[in-house]
Amino acid sequence: MPSVLPQCPSVYVFQYVEENLGVMSVGFLLGSPDDAVIWRGPKKNGMIKQFLRDVDWGEIDYLIVDTPPGTSDEHLSVVQYLSTTHIDGAVIVTTPQEVALQDVRKEINFCHKVKLPVIGVVENMSGFVCPKCKKESQIFPPTTGGAEKMCHTLNVPLLGKVPLDPEIGKSCDTGRSFFSEIPDSSATLSYRAIIQRIQDHCRHSCPQEERNL
Repeated sequence: MPSVLPQCPSVYVFQYVEENLGVMSVGFLLGSPDDAVIWRGPKKNGMIKQFLRDVDWGEIDYLIVDTPPGTSDEHLSVVQYLSTTHIDGAVIVTTPQEVALQDVRKEINFCHKVKLPVIGVVENMSGFVCPKCKKESQIFPPTTGGAEKMCHTLNVPLLGKVPLDPEIGKSCDTGRSFFSEIPDSSATLSYRAIIQRIQDHCRHSCPQEERNL
């Protein structure tokens, strides 16, 4: 695990995992990867503020904040701390089964209440294609129509569906880019299409004066 040392008493440096991808995580600040982070709300909120304020992000194209499922302190804190900036919106990830969609509906409602635009929804683990027989199976059956029906009902965009692919897990475990390892897989093509839709949204939502810079 990479260590993060302050450049000065109040500035942290994020870690580059790819030439064009940098990451900052609480995990980098722990003494051991097995250490538990047992914090109450104020402590978590303080660390979120510190990551936003004290990390030397430099010139970046996108800042992506990965939050836990649900509608907890973390989500509200991120929205409040970034309220003076131009937040492009939220990308919400779900799986096809109803038990997951129930939480996602609450998350979409949360975004509406705090006036955070919903860029769209991604359905993860959407079907599994056997690498040998090529037959598709629904590991998580969309018994109520999955993300597609939910998005239609709630009038939010469906950015795409990512199939369940064991190679994604292997790439994550080994710290390798799935795009580079299997560039022609159906999951990679789905990812690229989703990324393109997010970039298109960000370009159109950017204020005119920023686009002219």
